[in-house]
Amino acid sequence: MDLKAEQRGDLLIVTAMGDRIDAAGAIQFKDRMREITEAPTRRVLLDLSRVSFLDSSGLGAVVAVMKALGPDRKLELAGLTPTVQKVFRLTRMDSVFTIHPAVPDRGQPGLRDAG
Repeated sequence: MDLKAEQRGDLLIVTAMGDRIDAAGAIQFKDRMREITEAPTRRVLLDLSRVSFLDSSGLGAVVAVMKALGPDRKLELAGLTPTVQKVFRLTRMDSVFTIHPAVPDRGQPGLRDAG
């Protein structure tokens, strides 16, 4: 899974560049996210705006990343496509994650602190 990372103050923005997070790529996604998030930042924002398909393995990988960050670091999500948003809503994971409509533009200050 190709992921692009950008640091903005205490916010690390990670963009999933592929269009699928499924059983075939879930482990690779998890491993790559672990590498990217090794450096401590308080908040991690996962941009899923390019992801059009997420299955249960992909959802499990996103949850595993959240757990790997630990209780002091937040994993937030942004840019969910309708199909991916439906998976989060049906599994009620939309109540577990802070979900933003989009990633802030480069010129804007970071996202409001969600908690």
